[in-house]
Amino acid sequence: MNNRLGENKNPDIKRLREILGVMVKYRFGNTLIKLGIRSGFRVPSILSREDDDELDSTAPERFRMVLQELGTTFIKLGQVLSTRPDLVGKDIADELTKLQDSLPPVTFESIKDVIEDDLDLPLEELFSDFNEEPLASASIAQVHRAKLPDGTEVAVKVKKKDITKRIEQDIVIMRYLAKQADKRVGSLKYYNLPGIVDEFERVIFKELDFSHEARNIERFRAMFEDDSRIQAPEVYPQQSTSKVLTMEYIEGVKISEALESDMEVDGKVIAELGTECYFKQIFDYGFFHADPHPGNLMVLPGNRLCFVDFGMTGNLERDFRENLAELFIFTVKYDVKGLINQMMYMRLIDDETNLETLKYDLMDLLDRFYGAQIQDIGGMINEFSMPGVMVKNKIKLPRDFILLGRVLSMAEDLGRQLNPEFNGIEVAQPLIRKMIARRLNPLRLADYQTRYLFELEHLLKDLPETINRIFLRFEDGKIKMEIEHKELDEFSSHLEKITNRVALALIVSSLIIGSSLILQTDKGMPMPGIGFSTVGIIIFIIGAALAIALVVSFIRRL
Repeated sequence: MNNRLGENKNPDIKRLREILGVMVKYRFGNTLIKLGIRSGFRVPSILSREDDDELDSTAPERFRMVLQELGTTFIKLGQVLSTRPDLVGKDIADELTKLQDSLPPVTFESIKDVIEDDLDLPLEELFSDFNEEPLASASIAQVHRAKLPDGTEVAVKVKKKDITKRIEQDIVIMRYLAKQADKRVGSLKYYNLPGIVDEFERVIFKELDFSHEARNIERFRAMFEDDSRIQAPEVYPQQSTSKVLTMEYIEGVKISEALESDMEVDGKVIAELGTECYFKQIFDYGFFHADPHPGNLMVLPGNRLCFVDFGMTGNLERDFRENLAELFIFTVKYDVKGLINQMMYMRLIDDETNLETLKYDLMDLLDRFYGAQIQDIGGMINEFSMPGVMVKNKIKLPRDFILLGRVLSMAEDLGRQLNPEFNGIEVAQPLIRKMIARRLNPLRLADYQTRYLFELEHLLKDLPETINRIFLRFEDGKIKMEIEHKELDEFSSHLEKITNRVALALIVSSLIIGSSLILQTDKGMPMPGIGFSTVGIIIFIIGAALAIALVVSFIRRL
């Protein structure tokens, strides 16, 4: 799906008025005036213009209620924003986790039509029994219990009819509002609201495609196929499409209700198992279930854990998660210098960052979370991801790193509900050390050498074509250069030093080459006994001495 949906489309005026009306209802009318939006639309005014204190302590709750009332697309937007405290702040992110993705069910006939149209068979041939009453009805889909022809119990997740059209319509409006805000309110430019809409569009259209979720489930099952303690529902591909997902029916209880259920559950075991599972997902596989709210984690008999709903997942590239493991160790050891060096190595900060300011900010952060030892790593990542810390220190964090903080924080909260003495760090540390030990294994060098050899081969293969393209651009006059003047005097001084070094290097090269040519002749006062030119040897020694001095100077500069 193109992530520029609606770029040149006009918003649906009727729906836009409905959205603006809801915003006014929850006291965001003056905000609309600042955006220059209300004046162009007939919106019921139930708010006095004199009430300027809209963004008070109740704003996060009112914002959540706006999203809840506006339905599917905006509920999903809120759920995505709840994982981005770096964008909306901790208070709003925490409030948005309360969004209930639960709506009144659609009719059975509507669900039946979607199944039969998409699977191209009558419902009776696909399932021997199909319960018309839904198990759950969310904003995008509805889940029904059914039986396959062989009697297997399944849960069938069906996308609601015409839901894609409504979401596309709402995204056009979101993009319109985001552009207005970005253009008219300077303080909002940092948040790149149009970019947030693009990111949300990418996420929600992935969630709308159930075949994507089916692949996520299969990947997770493969990761833990040798661990009977960790489960995910089996997918039945013959009865699944992009709009219909047929999965194994899970007999279990929600993790938040496990201790009060009739099932025999050991809260300490489940808490440690969940932590171990999440850290394996993150550090061993780089693929993690990113929506661990209580309804998506089921406890099964025998203290087993089952993950459901894989619409939202995170991915961490191998080198990044290995570096992240080292960052984690420095954090646990309260090694601020190690933290900063690791952040520089990971390119999370650059030369523009004031390292002294960053050092004290990190010390303040660690002090807030350090007791006898750190117990809330997710909360720390969330604090670290706040706009104030990131903007002030010019920190560049990948999106999935920020999502990771939210996931770990939610998982740790669940762990403490199951076991008040829960400490996820105690479970995680051995796993992290094991990963670092694997990284330091000399046998891994062969793996990296192979990768670098391929990269070198690609570079050499593409180099002639790349050089040819550059020269063609020179000939056509299409090469453009942008120069930003910053600390010009210092730059000039550096440039002069560089020029002098280049000139010296050329002189040294000339001396060595010239002396080599002289040495091959009998000119220049041949040295008695060996026959080499005395002049050539003297020039060669001078050139060699200058070359050594140049190399030493260069090494000292590193």
